[in-house]
Amino acid sequence: MIEQLKEFLSYDFVRSALIAGSLAAILGAVVGYFVVIRKVGFAAHALAHVGFTGATGAALFGISPLNGMLAISLVAGAMMGVFGNRLHRSEIAIGMVLSVCLGVGTLFLTLYSGFAGQASAILFGNIFGVSEQQIIQIAYLSAASLGTLCVFSRKLLFASIQPDLAEARGVSLSMLSMVFMVILAVSVTLASQVVGILLVFTLIIGPAGIAARLFRGFWSGTAASVGIALAAVWSGILLACATNWPPSFWITGILFVLYLAVEIICRFVLRTER
Repeated sequence: MIEQLKEFLSYDFVRSALIAGSLAAILGAVVGYFVVIRKVGFAAHALAHVGFTGATGAALFGISPLNGMLAISLVAGAMMGVFGNRLHRSEIAIGMVLSVCLGVGTLFLTLYSGFAGQASAILFGNIFGVSEQQIIQIAYLSAASLGTLCVFSRKLLFASIQPDLAEARGVSLSMLSMVFMVILAVSVTLASQVVGILLVFTLIIGPAGIAARLFRGFWSGTAASVGIALAAVWSGILLACATNWPPSFWITGILFVLYLAVEIICRFVLRTER
């Protein structure tokens, strides 16, 4: 077992996958905890849909899908932050926009000559294909996002738990919302490199949702979210090496099993409701 693990770690592409996956997991776990607190899970799902168009459009024009998804997701995230709660009151319009984005993205994939391979990478991730340049880009984006989140964390937490009181004390809710949505856009983009656009919701919400079920405190919950995300990503990548099954399957499967276990323990053993 140990010898097999050493063999896996001797490959450059496995080490690169672990580094990129760890960075995406840490950012996703921290941002995801705020997503759970603020109850804006729809935003991560929406940004993944919009990012799909950017990724496929970039591939069509010979640009990195990561850069294409990042660009359009940042714009969409900033707009969602500006509109804030008004988005919740326009469900039909949002649904139509997201449907159009998926349709346009599908058209871009159809027009792209490398349809099959690129489609699989965009939709389900290709963590083993991450390059050294992409790792550097992911590291910069993660550091910038986490640094910004640290600066605004106290105000953001205050505004998330007691928005009316925060606004009464002069906190700009619209500015905080826009900053957070931009950071969420970066997190969704990076998470898509690990599990793909279709499964990005799992990596963003899964660890945070499990941690929030177990811990009431913000810092303990955030730390647990990061630990769960890292454990799932590392285990998923190594199991993918051992079985030749997709890492996205293992990561989502591990998180789902953990979620079920935690729910069963909380509901039937500890008798706690949320």
